[in-house]
Amino acid sequence: MSITITNKRIARINPKKKIVPIIRSVISLGFVTLLGAEAQEPSPRPGQGEDGIKGGSGQIVIDDGAGSAARTGAPIRIGIRLQRRQLKLAREGKFHLEERPGGQGDSRAIPVQFERPGGAGEEGFLCWRMPPGKKGRRVFVLVWGQPAAPEVMVARKDEESGQFVIAESGKPILRYVYKTLEPGELLAAVRPGSRKYARARSNYIHPLHGPDGEILTKDWAEDHPHHRGVYWAWPETIYRGEVGDLHALQRVFARPTGKIRLTQGSVYAQIEAENQWLWEDREPIVHESATIRAHASGRRGRCIDLKFVFTALQDGVTIARRGTDKYGGLNIRLSTTTRQELVLHSDPVQQIPRRGWADFVATFGERSDPTGILVLQRQSNPNYPGDWIKYPEIQWFQPTFPAAGSRHALKKGSPLVLQYRLWIRRGEVASEECYVDQWRAYQQFGGL
Repeated sequence: MSITITNKRIARINPKKKIVPIIRSVISLGFVTLLGAEAQEPSPRPGQGEDGIKGGSGQIVIDDGAGSAARTGAPIRIGIRLQRRQLKLAREGKFHLEERPGGQGDSRAIPVQFERPGGAGEEGFLCWRMPPGKKGRRVFVLVWGQPAAPEVMVARKDEESGQFVIAESGKPILRYVYKTLEPGELLAAVRPGSRKYARARSNYIHPLHGPDGEILTKDWAEDHPHHRGVYWAWPETIYRGEVGDLHALQRVFARPTGKIRLTQGSVYAQIEAENQWLWEDREPIVHESATIRAHASGRRGRCIDLKFVFTALQDGVTIARRGTDKYGGLNIRLSTTTRQELVLHSDPVQQIPRRGWADFVATFGERSDPTGILVLQRQSNPNYPGDWIKYPEIQWFQPTFPAAGSRHALKKGSPLVLQYRLWIRRGEVASEECYVDQWRAYQQFGGL
């Protein structure tokens, strides 16, 4: 099975002039695809914005070939270039999408959010959630000068804890632990032989909440006190021939630099944080950028996208899995469950494209209804797909990096980029068709 994206342009939308398409190539799915939208000259619409710009629209065409995005309600992200006046309206949230009359789908206003990488420039990305509709070609109209959509997705600093949280309409989604936490009184509950692993830590997600507010992750586990919710770390972190353990918090630690950027809006909220890996908690050896984006919930659940960029600050830094063939990479430690089922899948090596997913379905705490956590790997990740490793007896699983039997050298000026998606929803184990739809929608329209 092959996946293609037929959208071939980044749209330059100007309410007064003819559209000029701009071509951009983006590496995705292991081959070159072209992200963006086909734009046509906008048609006039009634109304006038506060700054005197008449309400206008631009046409955006995308191809949901197999209908995966429509069935999943997946987040859509396409490249676009706006004019200066539209940037002002975009910052104010005074625009939305409508599906062109005559096409199947939701013709009501569709919330949309403009993303500007680095917070500057006219080029960026339009982000929205795909409404139900037909597979194949979908035509949307970008409408300007309308009242701002409510910013239901909020990222903020929690003044009580000093950490950063993302919520939707006041309902918690996750907390990102950026301020370093000490074990404190929790140390007494840890077995004496494991107390050396109960070290001060930061740079992880806990708690991660389910659709009804249930806590899905676990921190400061008595059996493995270094386990910390959703975290990204390697048990063999080697610097100039000496071995540290970023996973178990030995010799090398990820520490916050204090540089953090929060984004919120009607479609998603996001945390971008900078950390440094400190050897012996003193010498900076790796610069890390972590991006956590939580999308608004939809009829099929919520997607959370993760992106990590690692760049060496010193020569001689390599990372590997435990023994080079066990655990290491994106780690997920979940809270106590009364029952669980774990579905792991990777297509055969010869299949193109090679799909893969892991789905952990369980009842958490005292709940009676199950919650599912699907994990997808971005196909642009090096060594894709990473092996799936599981320890169900402690509610722990992960996609690994790097490949078994290898070590990955981090280099100056050559960042390592890893991306993942979590799909969190109510319900039991899904069908294979559903998993394929989620995988395809992420590879085709996702990524950060």
